[in-house]
Amino acid sequence: MPTPHWSINAGGLRYHFSSLRELMAKATPHRSGDELAGLAASSAEERVAAQLCLSEVPLAHFLEELLIPYETDEVTRLIVDTHDATAFAPVAGLTVGAFREWLLRYETDAHSLAALAPGLTPEMVAAVAKIMSNQDLILVAKKCRVVTRFRNTIGLPGRLSVRLQPNHPTDDPQGVAASIVDGLLYGCGDAVIGINPATDSVPAIETLLRLIDEVIQRYEIPTQSCVLAHVTTQLEAMRRGTPVDLVFQSIAGTEAANKSFGVSLSLLAEAQQAALALRRGTVGNNVMYFETGQGSALSAGAHHGVDQQTCEARAYAVARHFSPLLVNTVVGFIGPEYLYDGKQIIRAGLEDHFCGKLLGLPMGCDICYTNHAEACQDDMDTLLTLLGVAGCNYIMGIPGADDIMLGYQSTSFHDSHYLRQVLGLKPAPEFEAWLEKMRIVSGGQRLLPVGEHHALIDHVLA
Repeated sequence: MPTPHWSINAGGLRYHFSSLRELMAKATPHRSGDELAGLAASSAEERVAAQLCLSEVPLAHFLEELLIPYETDEVTRLIVDTHDATAFAPVAGLTVGAFREWLLRYETDAHSLAALAPGLTPEMVAAVAKIMSNQDLILVAKKCRVVTRFRNTIGLPGRLSVRLQPNHPTDDPQGVAASIVDGLLYGCGDAVIGINPATDSVPAIETLLRLIDEVIQRYEIPTQSCVLAHVTTQLEAMRRGTPVDLVFQSIAGTEAANKSFGVSLSLLAEAQQAALALRRGTVGNNVMYFETGQGSALSAGAHHGVDQQTCEARAYAVARHFSPLLVNTVVGFIGPEYLYDGKQIIRAGLEDHFCGKLLGLPMGCDICYTNHAEACQDDMDTLLTLLGVAGCNYIMGIPGADDIMLGYQSTSFHDSHYLRQVLGLKPAPEFEAWLEKMRIVSGGQRLLPVGEHHALIDHVLA
C-alpha cells in the first residue's frame, strides 16, 4: 500500500511529513543525538506540529508502515513475527493520542497492562511516549509491574533492588573484593553483583566470577553474579566450567547495530540455552542481563534514519524475546553528543523506563552522565527520585558514585538508602532476610553498625 503523507496547519503554517519515520523523529522531544543525525525538528513549532500529527496516527498503522524494512533487518522481523494480535485487540482501534488517554485511565491497571504488553510493538510505545509529559511517563510506568527471579525475586511492589558494581581499572581481585564488601555492608547487591571487566578475556572473567561465586556460596547470599564481558567470552567460560549465573550483553535496536556489537539473535539464543542448562537459579530461571542506551545505533552508523528514542525502544523487543532477569538503560553513558545535558538525560531516562515497562521488561536504570556532559549530581538525584516514584526495578550502586574503571558518574551505595527511606522501599525479600540475618540492616532500610558480620570482611579481603 502507498505510504501516507502527514500534514497539518498550525500557527499559520503548513507542516508536511513525508513518512512515519520522519514524523516520529520530528515529534521527539529535543535532544542532541537527533540533531547530530539531521533528524530533529527545525523548531519547537515544527516539533509540536509533528506531535499533533502523530497523535492522530492509528496504532494499527505501525503494523503496516515499518520504519526499517522487514527484508533487511532481523530485529524488524522479530517484532513483526512475534506480534500478538489477540493481546493487541483491546487497543487495536485507537490512535496514538487515544492510546495515551487509555493508558492514563484509572481503570487501566497492572493486570491490563501486563496482558497488553505482547500486543505492543516498540514503535507504538515510542510513539505514545513522544506525546506524553514527564508525569504521564511516571504515572503509567508506576502501574506496570514486571517480576523476575533467579536466586531472589526482583520487581515486587514496595521493593527497590541495586546492582552492586565493584569495577576496578586493573581487575585486581582484592580491589574488587573491597568494593563488594563495601556494597554488601550498605545493603546493596540484590539485583546482581556485576563487574565490568577491564580485560575481556576468559581467564580474567573466570577469576572474577569465581571470586563472586565463592562469596555468594560461602555466605549463602541470595543474589546472582555477572561479569559483563562479551557474550562469546562468557560462552567459552561456561564451556570451561566457570560458575556463570547471568549472561550479559549490550544490545541495540537494529540488526546492523547489533552486528557492530558482535552479536545476533541466534548468538543470544545460544547463550541463553547454555546458561539455562547450568540450572544455577534457585527460585527462577531468568538468566539474561541486557544493557541498552539511547544513541547506540546512531553511534554505530546503524540507525537507518530512525530517531534514537525509537531505536532504543526497538532494543527492548530484542530483550523481551529472551525473558531477562534485568534490563538496564545506561541513560547518560554515551555522552553529550546524544543527550546533551541534565534535562535531556532526565527525559530519556523516564522514556526508556516507561517504554521498557510497557513492553513487559524488568527495567532498571544506570542514572549516569559523563564528565563532559552539561549535567551534575543534582540532575542525577532528580532522575533517581523520579524513577523511584515510577517504580524502577533497580538502580546502580557504585563506590562514591564514581566508576574508576569506566570513568563516568552514576549512583552510589548511599543513594539506595535515600530512595528506600524517602519512598518506603525495601530490597528483594530474600536478600532483605539475609541482610537481617547478617545484622547489616534492620527493617530492610536502617543500617546497623559493623559488628557480627566482620567475618565477611575478613574472608573476602583475605
